[in-house]
Formats: sequence, structure tokens, C-alpha cells
Amino acid sequence: MNRLTGKTALITGAARGIGFAFAKTYVNEGARVAIADINFDRAKSAASELGENCIAIEMDVTSQTSIDSAIVEAVNKLQRIDILINNAALFSAAPVVDIKREDFDSLFSINVGGVLFTMQAVARHMIERGGGGKIINMASQAGRRGEPLVAVYCATKAAVISLTQSAGLNLIEHGINVNAISPGVVDGEHWEGVDAFFAKLENKPKGQKKQEVGEGVPFGRMGVAEDLTGMAVFLATDEADYIVAQTFNVDGGQWMN
Repeated sequence: MNRLTGKTALITGAARGIGFAFAKTYVNEGARVAIADINFDRAKSAASELGENCIAIEMDVTSQTSIDSAIVEAVNKLQRIDILINNAALFSAAPVVDIKREDFDSLFSINVGGVLFTMQAVARHMIERGGGGKIINMASQAGRRGEPLVAVYCATKAAVISLTQSAGLNLIEHGINVNAISPGVVDGEHWEGVDAFFAKLENKPKGQKKQEVGEGVPFGRMGVAEDLTGMAVFLATDEADYIVAQTFNVDGGQWMN
């Protein structure tokens, strides 16, 4: 039997990359999934690729109106939301003396505010419906430590870890388990953008930073999105009922805690 049969999930930022890998795995495990993304055309294409158990929802996690309407739409189409994965995020890099306030505001609005207020909206639905639920936030190894050129992104992911702890302790009284996944370096479209930032900031040829980072992973390579899906499934199952407010490293051995 598939591990998520009969479950429904809302995944933000799921039209591509890690979020899409989560959606694909969840559908394969028997869940019905709402792909929520600011790019609705790409969300529709992704949902179409995954078949009849997947729907597309337009959602901007920086807008409370958009969050609220997306939750209503997901509930109307799926009947309920059993699982939320807060995956939508933005990356930026700059020396501390060059950080722009608009970049700071944008990253915190998406990476922190988006996590908090989407979690809040889904938790309200879960409480009203009864029966609990599972919320999985996407943190990062960047939230475990500072990095010279990534101060704001690191701060947002540290905030996600903290929000996971506080929300987890608060919402478990309603049977809602809140936990997080902390990836290391994950190859794909996202890291192409990260590599471009470092090529500019560290004056390196395109691809050199990515190669250096991959060689530094104890496992021997960068991660791929599929390396994260096992933890995402486990945290959504009944097997994880006694796990509360934790952040799990899935990073090839880059960070230990």
C-alpha cells in the first residue's frame, strides 16, 4: 500500500525543482496534491504532467489575500488539507556592506512571512476540521550557520528553524505536527542561479563554485531533489506522529547537530 493513500497535500513553490519532486513523489505515494505557485501557467503544466490526482493553484505567499484564497480553493477542490509543505523561497547574495533594503524585505517576505502566514492559514483549517495534520517547512543548512556573502538568506532560514520550533510546540496541542527539512546544496535550476551570484561576487568562472561546493560534500556529490523526498514522505505519515518541532538535516553529511 502506498504510504500517503487517502491524504491531501498543499505544496508551495511546487511548479518546478524540489517542490515538484515532492509533488511527484506524493502523487506516486497515493496522495492528492495541490501545486501552489505564483507562476500559474507553470503550475498548470506541472499538475497536468502528474495527472488527475494533482491540481494547480495560483498563490503568492507575500499576499495574505492570495494565501487565504488559495487555501479556500485547495479545500474546495481536495475537500481538506492534511499536509502542507512550505517550499516557496527566494535566494540572494551580497557582501554585508552591499545589502539592499529591498532585497532584505523581499527575502523575509517570502522565506519567513510566506512560511508563517501560509502555516497559520492551513493550521486554522486543520483546527476547524479536526483530526490534526502535518506541516513541513523547508529550512536549509544556511539556517544553521552564517555565510560571508549570504547574510540575509541565512537569517531567513534560521528564522524558519525557529518558527518550526515555536509553531511545533504550539500546534501539537491540536494534533498538528510541525517539522522542517534542512537540505544542503541541491543541484538543479536553483543552484544555477546561486552559482551565478558567486561567479559575480567571487570573480569565478561559471560552474566553478558549484564544482567546489559539490566536492566539499562528505557524501561525495551535491544532492538532487529526489534525495529529499524520503524525508518529506516520512514526516507526512503516521510514523512521524511523535516527532514535534524538529529540523532534519538531509545534506550528505555537511552539517551535524
